[in-house]
Amino acid sequence: MSQTEARFTVRSLILTALVSVIGTILALEVAGRIDHSDNKDHVPVGDFQAIHVAPGEDFRMSPKASELHAACEDGYLAIAADEDPSFLGILVDYKNRGVRCTRPSPTAPAVPKQEPANE
Repeated sequence: MSQTEARFTVRSLILTALVSVIGTILALEVAGRIDHSDNKDHVPVGDFQAIHVAPGEDFRMSPKASELHAACEDGYLAIAADEDPSFLGILVDYKNRGVRCTRPSPTAPAVPKQEPANE
């Protein structure tokens, strides 16, 4: 084999790798091996941060509005998508506890009473 003979060019190797990856993904898709879940339960709607604002203190926030809105669902703050209102998620803290919409009354019981089951 002579030294001047080039087996493969760099461009052909990159093209072969790219076609292989795309071909593999398409083959898996056609065979049904890639699962596209339509179940919206337990899917995070987004990642949120709270900004502590002291009176008279300036804070920076994007002037652009998000594509989400807040709603009160069963006493808890929920985040819903503007384009798909059925896509609703309850806002929880780092311990997975729901964030209430209203401040609880100091005279109200901490845990709601359970109705006795009818026999």
